[in-house]
Amino acid sequence: MADETVNVRYMVENVEASVEWYVTHLGFSLISKHAPAFADVRRGALRLLLSGPASSAGRPMPDGEQPAPGGWNRIHLVVDDLSAEVARLRASGVRFRNDVVTGPGGAQILIVDPSGNLVELFQPAQQ
Repeated sequence: MADETVNVRYMVENVEASVEWYVTHLGFSLISKHAPAFADVRRGALRLLLSGPASSAGRPMPDGEQPAPGGWNRIHLVVDDLSAEVARLRASGVRFRNDVVTGPGGAQILIVDPSGNLVELFQPAQQ
């Protein structure tokens, strides 16, 4: 099971801007792009599906509710040096949701993609 791909879908406002952000700032690689509707990018075993308003995932639900980006669910990326990542991302203008939070398991911070989706960067505590 370790070699299996994990697929996560994020609703995004702009597929092109989202692809650029994930590739530039977080080291994802492009798998395919069918803008403006959809693209998918990969980092390790994570395949992130970026679905715009024109995608089938962006269609209204039967009750009329429209899928939208944002919320508190997030992908969780483990990093070796959180301080260095924070400095690098701040220097490139990435938006942060909070400051570094430290707990018994490690330290984390939330960054915000161009559509308002969260990405958690996490550095495990030293054992």
